[in-house]
Amino acid sequence: MREHQTFESFWPFYLREHARPATRHWHFVGSTLAILVLLAALLTQSWWGLLAVPLAGYFFAWVSHAFVERNKPATFTYPLWSLIGDYRMYGMFLTGRLDDELVRAGVISEAGLAETER
Repeated sequence: MREHQTFESFWPFYLREHARPATRHWHFVGSTLAILVLLAALLTQSWWGLLAVPLAGYFFAWVSHAFVERNKPATFTYPLWSLIGDYRMYGMFLTGRLDDELVRAGVISEAGLAETER
């Protein structure tokens, strides 16, 4: 049985599974690449290119979980919520709201956040 029954309970767990900045950075690389591959496939109408979208997105994420975070990707247990979480994290990073969310999830402390802002 899955531990999280709602996305609201899953979200802090998802952020804690991405506690190391390098893990999040590699996810952002994969997410950006996945978006670019999707756009290229749509613009060129290369429908085979659509098959490369998940590969581009997940490759960097899974490698970062194996070698940086050293945990099992949430994708294997929560595939849809993990995808939603990844792009929510990506959007919050792009809009400058991710640090506050990491504090709320207990990934970083207010003091640690203040240190990085100096």
